[in-house]
Amino acid sequence: MNISSVLGITSIILRLFSVLILVPCVCAIIYKDYSSVVPFVLSSLIAIVISYIIKNKKTDEENLNKINRTEVFSVMIIAWVSLCFLGAVPFLYFGLSPIDAIFESVSGITTTGATILSDFSLYPKTMFFWRSFSQWLGGLGILVLFTVVLPQFSVAGRQMFFAEVPGAKENNLTPRIRQTAAVLWSIYLTLTIAEVLVLTYLKMPLFDAICTSLSTISGGGFSPQAESLIAYGQVKFIWTVAIFMFFAGFNFALQYKAFIKGKITSLFRDEEFKLYFIIVILFTLIIALTLNSHHIYDLQQSIREAFFEVLAIITTSGFASVDYSEWNLRAKLFLFILMFTGASIGSASGGLKLLRLIIMFKYIKRQISKIHHPNGIYPIKINKRTMSDDAIKQMISFVLFYYGIFVVTAILLIFIEQDAITGVTSAIATIGNIGPGFGDVIGPMGSYSSLQVSSKIICIFNMLIGRLELIPFLALLHPDFWSFRRINTCTKIGKYDKI
Repeated sequence: MNISSVLGITSIILRLFSVLILVPCVCAIIYKDYSSVVPFVLSSLIAIVISYIIKNKKTDEENLNKINRTEVFSVMIIAWVSLCFLGAVPFLYFGLSPIDAIFESVSGITTTGATILSDFSLYPKTMFFWRSFSQWLGGLGILVLFTVVLPQFSVAGRQMFFAEVPGAKENNLTPRIRQTAAVLWSIYLTLTIAEVLVLTYLKMPLFDAICTSLSTISGGGFSPQAESLIAYGQVKFIWTVAIFMFFAGFNFALQYKAFIKGKITSLFRDEEFKLYFIIVILFTLIIALTLNSHHIYDLQQSIREAFFEVLAIITTSGFASVDYSEWNLRAKLFLFILMFTGASIGSASGGLKLLRLIIMFKYIKRQISKIHHPNGIYPIKINKRTMSDDAIKQMISFVLFYYGIFVVTAILLIFIEQDAITGVTSAIATIGNIGPGFGDVIGPMGSYSSLQVSSKIICIFNMLIGRLELIPFLALLHPDFWSFRRINTCTKIGKYDKI
């Protein structure tokens, strides 16, 4: 691994982040909360200092673009972890303990939405804006944003883009990766602005509308209100947020083709979108009928609350329109099932993603067919494209490792917390970047603040590997990852020596 190139790219990313983290200062100035400017300026300065410490003047632009796949994963891990620690500085300033500050920062940047806060009245508006803004930065992918605004990345930008947005590889929107990333961010920004305008038109306070929109389109779920959408008490806000959650949950590249290019039929030809649409409708109807039959709500409210919570879980937004912990067991069971799916690849959703489940089921179907016809050839196709065996194996390995990490961390959390519901749901809610789980402790009206320190560390680990989609962390297990190399300045570019 060429550590010079890795640190060189990380240095550039940190310098850009040092600018982005100053955005909440605008909020502090508007609300005349001038003291809240301090932590963001401090975090910005720390980022700048670190970036210049690790900067390698001998590593030129050409070498930055010669990084391989292992080095891309290294950049992803170092960059995301660094930004999470830098993002924790404001939370430290506002009175959170170090572990709680890191937890809240990781939860924000990974768009998990699992909060450590319990009394929201203790904190200024600037902090709540930072929580939502950090989710918005992480929603589509921090490295995807850097691909847009850093023109010096060409090959490196392409590799980072596909590592962070795997679904974009099947949707060649433009010839250049930088243009593709710009297209995705334009859709992301447009949806965000549209939601702000709609919520403001419906008389939601502007500050709340901005924070809610940033958290909705990013699939994050942080709200400036302790009771989430319940605090507003109006049906029009619930329907609006639900509709925008739906858009946040399916592939942005597909949205570009359907709504910008005018190819609406591409929606109905896409297998993942069709499954996403069917699951949302089917689970909404099942849960609504369950709630209505148990006389929890009337039929209209049952449909509304079921639709909202189904979208909140499958898109991993984690918003709450009601306290679903009070629902009957059958309704909660269907929500729990959705925690293991996620929405579409290439969206702001966290979780496993539906495309991987489609491939998994098609693979199982192929193996069953081979039992009866061993010599038969059964290609696995997604949207009429045949997948290679290597891609299929990688997908299956991902699914197995994902569920494996869930099982291990769930057992550890149950052992530590001595509570099966808290242990199991906190494990899947954090690795799936969902946020709230079930029960009085970490349910939609609860908080992760009462968990043991060791449990919080496990949840932080889950949130990071869930957002980075596991692969970069699996790369850590290979010996080649730890084989460092540097540019040999005595020879021509491209020749490396082992350290």
